[in-house]
Amino acid sequence: MRVKFQPGNIAVSEGAIVAGLKFFAGYPITPVNEIFEYLSHELPKHGGIIYQAEDEIAAINAIIGASWAGVKAMTATSGPGFSLMAESIGYAVMVEAPIVVVYSMRAGPSTGVATGTGQGDVIQSKWASHGHYELIVLAPNSVQECFDLTIEAFNLAERFRVPVIVLIDAVLSHMAEKYVWKSPKEVKLITRKKPKVPPEQYKPFNPDTEDLVPPMACYGEGYAVLAESLSHDERGYYDPSRETYAKLVKRLTMKIIRNKHKIVMSETYMASDAEILFIAFGSVSRVVHAIVRELRKKGIKAGLFRPITLWPLDDVKLKEAAESARKIVVAEMNYGQLYREVLTILRDREVHLLPIITPDPPIIDDIYSAIGELL
Repeated sequence: MRVKFQPGNIAVSEGAIVAGLKFFAGYPITPVNEIFEYLSHELPKHGGIIYQAEDEIAAINAIIGASWAGVKAMTATSGPGFSLMAESIGYAVMVEAPIVVVYSMRAGPSTGVATGTGQGDVIQSKWASHGHYELIVLAPNSVQECFDLTIEAFNLAERFRVPVIVLIDAVLSHMAEKYVWKSPKEVKLITRKKPKVPPEQYKPFNPDTEDLVPPMACYGEGYAVLAESLSHDERGYYDPSRETYAKLVKRLTMKIIRNKHKIVMSETYMASDAEILFIAFGSVSRVVHAIVRELRKKGIKAGLFRPITLWPLDDVKLKEAAESARKIVVAEMNYGQLYREVLTILRDREVHLLPIITPDPPIIDDIYSAIGELL
């Protein structure tokens, strides 16, 4: 354990190495290029491989293949690159490949302000691919969490055999802070379950426990393994029947929903008696934290609820935090993506949206100038 002073992109890279990353594939894009650059010389020192693909489509399919080959795998991108990865996110869900995608948001739509920051990709981070599915999205708000939550992303991916998105933004990517680095011996590391039956009895998509997550035999381990993107039965064989398809999609969905209590994370600040509750994530939550502190000095009972998992959202803790509030304000750098999810949870409450539309790092004045009428 030691203290380091590094930007978020490097902390993400360090966290991935500590978590056991052995294969990274990517294509250069702002604002995550430092991840690619850093891993290109550090990952081989830890027995890993780095691959610069011809595009983001190739990159994500490469890490899915690496995951099925038995190693922890990751890519990093931003909005335009993630759009290209969208179909294969669904493929990873369908074949239950544990992968990690670091997604640093910038100002869109389209090319937008490529060197600016943003939070306009909250919904895309979960719903980019077609069909119904569940995955996990983590939203750090500090360099420390860039390190810690990257490790946790690998743990969740391995535990639940699902893609996990680490959703940061350009501010966190480039902002440098002190953080506590821990060695692999100082953190909890999870690896995927392995089958306990002989090869002739193994069914690659048959969960052996109530968590609905099947053990994962990988290529080269002596088991027959099928990674089928079509509707498939427990053996991995194509089966388009109504019964098989319904059973498969239900299990892929419920393995996240049923285990939500093992996944969700959130943080509150002065929320227990708050009359005005702010809800914010990522770099915006840092600004709101400071505003809450200033409002308290003025005698205004303000508080903050910060979701750390955006998908699934910690609805239980959110309801608890909002219980005493007479006003609820969602502050985010878009026109209401997290806000819409909050509305579905607090459907009997009046919730205000505070959009911060700028490609620049959010500052206190951005929010102060807009909250006067709410106080």
